[in-house]
Formats: sequence, C-alpha cells, structure tokens
Amino acid sequence: MSAARRLSAAVAVVGVLTAATLLTGCEEEDERAGCAWTKTQAPTAEAGNTVVLVDGSASVRVKKAGARGPDYGGTADELLDKEDEQGETVSIGTFGGPAGDVVWTVRERPGDWKESNDNPRNQELNRQAANDCLREDLATAQRERPVDGGTDVLAALAAGAETLSDTKGDKHLLVLSDGLSTTGCADLRGARFGSPQDIKSIVSVCAARGEFSELPRLSGVKVTFVGLGHSAGGQPSADRAQREWLRKLWTTLCERAGGTCEAEDSSVMAKSPAPARPGSPGEPVVRYGDSRSRTITLPGAALFDPNSPRVRRGAVPTLADVAATARTTPSLDRVVVNGYVDPRGGSGNDRELSQGRAEAVREVLVDHGVAASRVTAHGRGRSPGCPETEETAAVDMTREQRWQCDRRVDIEIIRK
Repeated sequence: MSAARRLSAAVAVVGVLTAATLLTGCEEEDERAGCAWTKTQAPTAEAGNTVVLVDGSASVRVKKAGARGPDYGGTADELLDKEDEQGETVSIGTFGGPAGDVVWTVRERPGDWKESNDNPRNQELNRQAANDCLREDLATAQRERPVDGGTDVLAALAAGAETLSDTKGDKHLLVLSDGLSTTGCADLRGARFGSPQDIKSIVSVCAARGEFSELPRLSGVKVTFVGLGHSAGGQPSADRAQREWLRKLWTTLCERAGGTCEAEDSSVMAKSPAPARPGSPGEPVVRYGDSRSRTITLPGAALFDPNSPRVRRGAVPTLADVAATARTTPSLDRVVVNGYVDPRGGSGNDRELSQGRAEAVREVLVDHGVAASRVTAHGRGRSPGCPETEETAAVDMTREQRWQCDRRVDIEIIRK
C-alpha cells in the first residue's frame, strides 16, 4: 500500500468531523463534534492500525512567527488519494527525549467511516471532512512539547511498534521527523552525513547488543518516513546529498529491525503562522559533520562474558565496523577507548577489569587496520554514572538498566 493510501486511511479514521455532526444533528462534548461518533464505535476486528509519530524535538520547532519550518499537516494534500480506505484505527503522538516518550494526541481511535453512515453521499462528505480533522490533530501534535529534550528516533519507533503489537490487520507507522537523533546508538552529532561506512557502523552498533539491542521490533510493520533532513529555520541545514544519506540510514535501520520501509522526499517546509513553543535550553544540535569527535558506546554485555576481559567472537564484526569508521574518518587524530564497570564488582579489580576490556577492544581495532599509534586504551574503573541520566532522571531507570549502562566501552573517534 502506498504512503498516500496509508495516510488516506489515517485521515478516514481520524476524520468524520463536521459533516457527520451536520448529518446526525448530535452535539457532543468534543468541539469537533463530528469526531464524537468514534468514541462509541468498536474497532473492526480485522482492521488495520495506523500510528503517526510526530517529531517534537528542538531541531524541528519554529521559534518565531513567519519562520520556515516543517509543516507535516501540509503533506496531507500530497499524500491523500481517492481510494475507499476504511476501518483503520489511528493513533497520533509527539515524540522526544532520549527514551522516545510519546505524548498521544489521539490514541487508538476506531473509524469505519462507511459503517458509521450507509448513505453514499454522507460517506463522501464524511471522507472529505476527515482532511480537516487530520490536519488539526497533526497541528496539535506539532505544538506539543515533549517531556525531555533531545530525541531518539529508534526509541520512538519502538513505542509506535508497541502500539501496533496487537493489531490483526495491516500495521502502518508514519514517522514525521527530520531524523536527527541526538542520543542512543544512532546519535548523529558526530556523523559525517556522506559516508556509507558510517551507516554500516551505526546499524552494526545498534544491532550488536543482543538482548539489549536498541532496534525496535518492526516485523510485519510498514514504515514510512517523511521530512528526513528538513529542520526548522535557524538550525543547521542539510543539502540534497545529506538528506539522501539520512534516508538511506533510516530505511536501513528500519529494514534491519524487520520492517518494510520507505522514505518520502516530499517537501514539508512552510512558513509558520505563529511561533511554536521553544525547546528545552541547551538541547543538543546536529551540525552535519562539523563535530571534531563522535563517541560510539557499546555495552559490556554485548562485548564480554561476565567478569571477562576477552572480546566475544560474536562482537568482533561490530568492532570491525567501528574500526572501518575510524580508518575512513577524514583527518583522523586519535581514537580513545574508555572501559567502565558497574558498581557490583569488587573494588580490588574494578580498574584491572576495565583496563583489560579497554585494551582488548583496542587490540581488535588495531587488528582491523587502525594505526596502533593512534589508539589509546584507558580503564576507568567504576562508571561515574550513565551518560543518559544527564537527560533522563535516574529514578526513571531500573537498577538493571543503570548497570547495563555503567558496564560499557566508549570509543571516541577524534578528528584533527
């Protein structure tokens, strides 16, 4: 099914607004009374489900009236068609923060718009009215401010997939985002936005974590990305080649997670009629390859057996991809490997174990072509804390999650 038909289905589900109100003569609490009928309608058992995820991070937020920025509601005209889609359930939410938390504007709203009215003319009026409802819901989602700053697009995909997990019919995930993750395994603040090796390395790292993999479960889900590389005015701007790199990255990650994936290159830029709410102060910014360094984080559980400094054989391909990324980094200065352990080890061997693990990772990087003179290894002992807690309150993480983050290896690739 095309992206156009999927969004048409979403419109049909969300819609049935003004026309339905006029035709039934009923008044409901909802100001858009035409949507009220969906509150009493049970979802069709075999109906599909469309989840629309709207990026709410700072990079897509217009900060002053009249500035250009992504207007995802404006994509409706380009993506709608006249197919008689019906029966889909729709959810629309805004995502942001390192945990990919979603603030839902619409949650699993049923909408068999043909079943709601058996008059063909009324059905067509309902379908037309659905356009306005979708635009209003998308506009509301765009105005919503996420709970936390920054963004992890993969974590948002996981949240969307979870919403689709019990769907018996078609599963559609529409992701409206510039694709600029600033945390997690796909943190792009140090990416070069032109290197195929960067894509391979990011995908390898995200998938290499075994039971701790950050890839969502997208089997059976059709995913469409819209707006990749299109950020708000005042933010660093992507050129055509960089947008193409982003499309390749996200479709590759999506496919590795088991989804059927595509990225629309539709124009989403428009002048904002009013300023959006500002993002959180100090939110991270992706500068399209201007950064002098990038840090690749791998959990110890993906690299080592418990209390062992030897790299698992299955982890070598991932480190080989990291080595290739370092080798092909223009003007490479050095690579710094920092090993950490969690607080559960005995204080007598914390430093020794972390040093052994850092040196083992260094050895693999050198074996795969990184000049030995450019790689240093440092055992830092107990971790001073999970980096994610700078944006995610420690109270929101379980003890096991903190331990997983603490026992890690950070590989910093630094340019001159």
